[in-house]
Amino acid sequence: MASAAASAHIQATPTLCAAAKPPLQMHSEHPQRKRVLFVTSEFADLIKCGGLGDVSAALPRALSPQHDIRLLIPGYRQVVESGRPIRIVGQLPGLAALPPCQIGRMDLADGLIVYVLLNPALYERNGSPYVDDQGRDWADNHIRFARLGLAAAEIATGDAGIQWRPELVHANDWPAAMAPAYMAWRQASTPSLLTIHNLAYQGLCDMRCASELAIPESACGVDGLEFYGQLSFLKAGIAYAQHVTTVSRRYAREITTPEQGCGLDGLLRAKVQIDQLSGIANGIDESWHPESDPHLLQGFSAGDWAGKRANAAYVQQWLGLDDDGPLFAVVSRLVQQKGIDLTLQVAEHIVARGGRIGVIGQGEPALEAVMAELGRRHPGRIGVHIGFDESDARRLYAGSDFLLMPSRFEPCGLSQMYAQRYASLPIARCTGGLADTIEDGVNGFLFDAPRADAYRQAIDRALQVFDHPELLEAMRCQAMSAPLYWHQSVQPYDRLFQRLLSQATAYRALR
Repeated sequence: MASAAASAHIQATPTLCAAAKPPLQMHSEHPQRKRVLFVTSEFADLIKCGGLGDVSAALPRALSPQHDIRLLIPGYRQVVESGRPIRIVGQLPGLAALPPCQIGRMDLADGLIVYVLLNPALYERNGSPYVDDQGRDWADNHIRFARLGLAAAEIATGDAGIQWRPELVHANDWPAAMAPAYMAWRQASTPSLLTIHNLAYQGLCDMRCASELAIPESACGVDGLEFYGQLSFLKAGIAYAQHVTTVSRRYAREITTPEQGCGLDGLLRAKVQIDQLSGIANGIDESWHPESDPHLLQGFSAGDWAGKRANAAYVQQWLGLDDDGPLFAVVSRLVQQKGIDLTLQVAEHIVARGGRIGVIGQGEPALEAVMAELGRRHPGRIGVHIGFDESDARRLYAGSDFLLMPSRFEPCGLSQMYAQRYASLPIARCTGGLADTIEDGVNGFLFDAPRADAYRQAIDRALQVFDHPELLEAMRCQAMSAPLYWHQSVQPYDRLFQRLLSQATAYRALR
């Protein structure tokens, strides 16, 4: 049952006898409009920790005109206390150590339907979806997210008691990656798709947890979930899903190499050999319009930079920066993957060349502390805000001249596209989605090696452009027209959905 704190927002429906239930929806009234269950651990409308939350909010909406796409997310405290009504529509039994749950339905104002997996003991906690208030992983994360995967499988097999059944299940990253495995173990005829947003996070747990998670003994070997003596949720999804996607074409190639395969490159190469791995680039949502973004102090368009200057003036006051010199932005999680240590190494060079740096982000405590100290050493030239605020982040994109993004690896990246749309030229490593979305010297600057000397050379090229206003304006205009919006990703997803559904139909016909 829902917690007392959430009771005001959850409207339990009266119990219905079997005869009173409408027939289970098995076939779409519109044959081309397929039913898709999108399984995710984040959804920006309700709870967000990173880019997955943005994707989970934007992609289903972009696909909804073509498909009946619905979300499944855990019922975190932030979700059940969001003020949006939740109506109980399904009941799930327990299995091994995975407890019984309810399924609530939340209907959003724009028509998007979200199924909420309700179990207060598992999900209604302080902290983030993954860690507690002290930044420590929840000790029972394997239970919490295996339960999410099992719930998706139960919905797919029609065992959840809700009057809707998907024709395809789309699982996202390791927290949802057990869904394809549970579907396979339950012999579901519904095909599954797994999208890897970041291969480095795999959802590992002790091999002794297999019995708690009702994992068949036959699936605990090297061909199943076993990963160097542990169980890997992400490996389960890769092994059992009918297709795997990543969030850029280049990242799909990179993860098949030992350098970036995180120990799963062999399995991923096997997926390539049977045409079950591909990359579909992320987009940005329609709110990223500099002309109309309500977060900005003043809107602007290509060639009319008064609004850009107004946002730069806000950033200067907010971060205590001087009003002269090019403004470099860091809008990032402060973690090793993002190359923050490289930015720390080149910061003195930027200041010496007359530049300023504005930073907003949070992450690893050690990197937060070093970044904050850097700001204290350079008052007026480097301003640092530890934390995150959407309006301030957008104003920093809009007010800056360049974005610093020296990621060691980057599956897709959204920040570089946000920056481009707001006429801030990204300076980024040539990796993953950064290489797919930035054309060096045209709408941004790329460097190859993850070293400070290569990074400084790219910064110097950017400063040369800044000293030539006509060239700077031309690159800004190119950048503003570069990013993809989500509606442009619909066609490749639609083709993949249709392919998986056709394959499933052909397979069922042969059985």
